[in-house]
Amino acid sequence: MEEERPPLPGSLPPGEPAPGALLVIISGPSGVGKDTIIDALKQRPRARDYHYVVTATTRARRPGEVDGVDYHFLDRDTFARLRADGEFLEANQVHGNWYGTPRTQVRDALASGRDVILKIDVQGAQVVKEKIPEALLVFLVPPSLEDLFGRLRSRATENADELELRQRNAAIELARQEDYDYVVVNETGQVERTAGRIDEIIAEEHRLNPDRIVTVFPPRGARGP
Repeated sequence: MEEERPPLPGSLPPGEPAPGALLVIISGPSGVGKDTIIDALKQRPRARDYHYVVTATTRARRPGEVDGVDYHFLDRDTFARLRADGEFLEANQVHGNWYGTPRTQVRDALASGRDVILKIDVQGAQVVKEKIPEALLVFLVPPSLEDLFGRLRSRATENADELELRQRNAAIELARQEDYDYVVVNETGQVERTAGRIDEIIAEEHRLNPDRIVTVFPPRGARGP
């Protein structure tokens, strides 16, 4: 029997954001270790205070990935329909595939008072920041470009042409780090330290801005007249 798939957020009633709840965007070039850091954050004591956004994508599922947990894997027609309906907070084409952030998933988590952790590419991060100036942007960087290219080669998930494209894009994306609120170096073999630093940043932002309101408008179909 086919395993029941968690529903794609977008059909729940909209909620108002709770004071102090943060939208934390974790971004960085491909291969910097975003997924590894997210996994480490989930194991830390504050993990229960965070909601981790499940992004939608049109790319093929990789071995070991679970639909509705790692990503919402959608065909291009479904993705295009949701995008046209305004269900995505942002949607960008990256390395030939579409990625989108379910808008209502973010709204509902903020309304519950939980900090929202959004792992996203550099293009998407800038789009979200333009729409939601209160969002907190954290940029992960490798200790060196050579180290990053080594990580990309070692994971062996791309063919030669895809690898070349990711390496070229990574060099361009690293030049965007001044657009972020915080830059965190993800040293090789120091995953826990990197995750701990992100925890510290979030705690500090709560201390500095305890009443911050992060407003995310509902999808077009859910808005009032």
